[in-house]
Amino acid sequence: MSAIEEELVMSFTSEEQKALLNVLFTANWVRHMDIARLAPYGLSPQQYNILRILRGAEPERMQMNAVKERMLDRAPNATRLSDKLITKGLVLRERCDRDRRVVYMRISAAGLALLERIGSETDAVLARISGRITAAEAKGLNLALDKLRG
Repeated sequence: MSAIEEELVMSFTSEEQKALLNVLFTANWVRHMDIARLAPYGLSPQQYNILRILRGAEPERMQMNAVKERMLDRAPNATRLSDKLITKGLVLRERCDRDRRVVYMRISAAGLALLERIGSETDAVLARISGRITAAEAKGLNLALDKLRG
């Protein structure tokens, strides 16, 4: 295990500064792992997030705005991301009969099958990372991060 000081080759003015930079650095580290894990499937982390959200709503459909609200990375390009998923046959788009401006999304059978294939690898990566800290440490980390956003 290397300390953040060694990774960034710097010293910090306070523990608070160190903690915030550590959160950013670690989040970026996890994101790069996620990108590498999903690349063989032709998915970005944001596309994967959309698929998981839609799977959670299954068998119901969701309005695009509701999907955006649940995304981890609330990027304004969620519609473009979902268009790519539609092109790949992983998501279905449905328009509301009463109001054509309302767009519904639903995960397809192919999308469900892809998430099933990715699932075991995802579980293994999560176990490998989360296994480095105890449940009590994870709880303390969650409390601290919630407090930062609070």
